Amino acid sequence: MTRTIRVAAAQTYEIIGDASKATSVVIDLVNQSKAAGASLICFPEAFLQGYVCEKAHVEREALSTESREFRTLLNDLPENSPTVVLGFIEAIAGGYANSAAIIQSRKAIACYRKSHLLKRESIFSTGDAYPVFEVDGLRFGVIICNDANFPETARSMREQSAELLVCCANNMFPLDTAEQWKNQHNAIRSERCRETGMWLLSSDVTGHRDECVALGPTSLIAPSGEVVHQLPLNEPGLLIANITI
Repeated sequence: MTRTIRVAAAQTYEIIGDASKATSVVIDLVNQSKAAGASLICFPEAFLQGYVCEKAHVEREALSTESREFRTLLNDLPENSPTVVLGFIEAIAGGYANSAAIIQSRKAIACYRKSHLLKRESIFSTGDAYPVFEVDGLRFGVIICNDANFPETARSMREQSAELLVCCANNMFPLDTAEQWKNQHNAIRSERCRETGMWLLSSDVTGHRDECVALGPTSLIAPSGEVVHQLPLNEPGLLIANITI
C-alpha cells in the first residue's frame, strides 16, 4: 500500500549575522508550508546565521539549541508545525559544527552535523553519525551540501530504512563557477537516489553576496533520479510537493 506525504523546501536569500531576521523568515515559511499541508520543511545550510566560515563570524554567531535565541525560534513556531530541518552554526562542547537541527513539536530533537567538510570549513568539527528520523511514518535522513558527493553517507541512512534524504545546501559561488555547476548539483544528487532508491529533497540559497551568486537549485528528486519538481533558478520561493512511498 502506497503512502503520499507532502513536503516543502525553501529557496531563500541569504541573511548574514542576523538570527532574529532569519527566524522571522523561518516562521513565515513554516506557516506557509503548514497551510499547504506539508509534513516537513527544510532550509538551506547554515541559514539561521549565514554560511560564513570565518573564525570571527562563527565565534560570534554560533548557537546551541539551548540558547535563548534558539528557544525563541522554537517557541514562535506554530502549533502542530511541520517537522523543520534547519541549517545553522552550532555551538558544541569544545567548538563548533555545521549542523542541521531537526525540530518536532517545538523541540530540537537532534542535530545532524556535516560529515564531509571542505577545506574552508576547518573551524568546524566533523560529524560522525548518520541518524534517521521519522515524520508521519516517513523515515528520513539529513545531509549537508558536500555530503551529497559521498555515496557512503546516503547508503548508511538507507541501511537504516530511510526513504528520503533531506539536503541542506549553500552554493554561493563566483558567477563563472555558479554557471558551471548549476546543472551538476542535481546530477550528483540524482546518483544518490538511483543508488539507494530514496527520494531527495534539497533546499538552497539564491541571490548575490559580493562578487558571488547563488542560483539554487531547490528540488525534489525521485528514486529513479528524475527531477520531478524544481524551483526557478536565481529567485526565492517555496517548493511544495508530494512524495509517494
